[in-house]
Amino acid sequence: MAYKLLSADEIMETLGSLRARIDERFPESGLSDVCGELSELASQAKTAAVEIQKPIIALRVAIWALIALFVVGLVGLWVQWSRSLEFSLRSIAFPELVQVLEAATNELVLIGIGVFFMISWERRIKRRKALRALHELRSVAHIVDMHQLTKDPANKLFLLEQTSSSPERGLSTAELIRYLDYCTEMLSLIGKVAALYAQRFDDSVVLGSVNEVEVLTASLSQKIWQKLTILESPQGTAL
Repeated sequence: MAYKLLSADEIMETLGSLRARIDERFPESGLSDVCGELSELASQAKTAAVEIQKPIIALRVAIWALIALFVVGLVGLWVQWSRSLEFSLRSIAFPELVQVLEAATNELVLIGIGVFFMISWERRIKRRKALRALHELRSVAHIVDMHQLTKDPANKLFLLEQTSSSPERGLSTAELIRYLDYCTEMLSLIGKVAALYAQRFDDSVVLGSVNEVEVLTASLSQKIWQKLTILESPQGTAL
């Protein structure tokens, strides 16, 4: 079991170690602050993943009480309707009988929809909470991408002349490689934090959103690895 489920504690420990490495290499950098924010989201995910597993007892009691009231009301209406139908069945025409049965069927369908809506209420509350957290993780992934956006290896390879609008590029090739490597690690950990919401919550919508976050982080990491490949080429390492 220890190797079948992601451990939120291990993810948080890894994030703490990553932030320490970033602080040591790039003191007071924005990337370190982003890693700290991700650590907080991982802590929230640890708590939320446990809460999502637990039933909402008060809500379940209220739902089943409402369903019981529906059933009692439906039985009462059925008894009253059956008594009146017993007296009018001999005189009612067939088309009118069809209309009565159709109306009764529609009422049963509506009641069934209402019951299903109430039964799925708890799942929808948990789903909404998970989707809100996954949206935050998706935003953090884009923030990490913004941090690596101006880390262009072309400036190292071709020694492009700086312009007045050029971003500050004071990192050496080795530092740039390490910075981009930290970004890929953080993107990978974002996917792992997202997976915490789905590994014990069997919901297709949440699972689909988790997959979207993982696809996004993998796509962003691929762009960074293309830069790292250039920097680690013989031309790049020679700088």
